[in-house]
Amino acid sequence: MTTRVDDDVVAPEVLEAFKALSNPVRLRILHWLRDPRAHFPQERAIADPDEVGVCVSHITEKAQLAQSTVSAYMSTLESAGLVISTRVGKWTHYRRDEERIQQFVGLLGRQL
Repeated sequence: MTTRVDDDVVAPEVLEAFKALSNPVRLRILHWLRDPRAHFPQERAIADPDEVGVCVSHITEKAQLAQSTVSAYMSTLESAGLVISTRVGKWTHYRRDEERIQQFVGLLGRQL
């Protein structure tokens, strides 16, 4: 499905990213993940936050929301291509997909 703005097609991935970023908590989480060492406790990490990402339990704790809510938020961010998930044992870790974010920024610049 595409959307038209002044006879130009807006790429579906741009719309998905805007939807994901329209929620202030998802936007805040994405900001936290930009510098995970500054925003999440390293002494409890079971994986490298830069390489693997931040455990969803740490994101849940920092956001002060229910685990199910944070999981839904992270799923939305992942579907929009803004984060990558990695399983470590029974835990899911998330990190920003910097390459996709840069593509989104470039595409946004060309479309607006």
